[in-house]
Amino acid sequence: MTALLQAFSDEEGPARRLAQALGIQAAIVDVHRFPDGEILPRVPKCADTTVVYRSLNHPNDKIIELVLAAEAWRRNGVRRLVLVAPYLCYMRQDKAFSAGEPISQRAIGRLLGGLFDRVITVDAHLHRTPTLAEVFPGRECVNLRGAGAIAGFFRTRGVPPGLVVVGPDAESRQWAEAVAGSLDAVCAVLTKERRDDAHVVLHPPAALFVSGKPVLIVDDVASSGATLIQASRLLSAAGASSLMIAVTHALFDAAVTETLRSLGVTEIFSGDSCLHATNAIPLAPILAEALRSETMR
Repeated sequence: MTALLQAFSDEEGPARRLAQALGIQAAIVDVHRFPDGEILPRVPKCADTTVVYRSLNHPNDKIIELVLAAEAWRRNGVRRLVLVAPYLCYMRQDKAFSAGEPISQRAIGRLLGGLFDRVITVDAHLHRTPTLAEVFPGRECVNLRGAGAIAGFFRTRGVPPGLVVVGPDAESRQWAEAVAGSLDAVCAVLTKERRDDAHVVLHPPAALFVSGKPVLIVDDVASSGATLIQASRLLSAAGASSLMIAVTHALFDAAVTETLRSLGVTEIFSGDSCLHATNAIPLAPILAEALRSETMR
């Protein structure tokens, strides 16, 4: 066997879907926790090329698991170690905003780049960093676009006539335009004024024609949910006939979901990168395509 996928029990579902799409076997890493909180992973039998599925939401314990497990993988004969992290953590802190702060993106890039030969992620939340290659200098890395998976999902379920795809801020424009173009829909982008991590104010474009039309809000990641809440409130007030949301990564809690529904959002869909009640969009197809070469080595 030249390739094998390994994952952790809390992500067994999406990991096995990926393994099935690749036509390779999947095995689960056992993790023992000592009373003092220390972690002891036990990795299954390895292959020359071992693909590790570990999405890095709630990252702190997961990163320690990967550090320790990587030592075992390498010592047990893995020649090529590939990390599939559909959600990649610590990307937002790409500079020191105040004295004494770390550049977390740089630190995590060096750590993971030192453990793995290749890193594959989806919609890494890069702001001022142009490419993922700058996070992992000297390492193979791929930053996939989740817009294709979102558009494919809606093509399968059916596109409402007259759909308007809305990006809630300038950063979301690339996803909104890609989804709208694939679905032959109209695209609009709002302007965001961020006052702090949980408070934003959105402004509509000069011409926002959503009255009486179904609206799909598209974004890459939703963490606090503040932007989605403000966008839903604005679009509902503008007369949208229905509101849906689709994001690659959903990190917000159940209270945010309830608030969105109270504002008229009827359906919320997210990629299965982070286990969430809104998961509906499988990322296995785009991940598998990026991994095809690994199964042929």
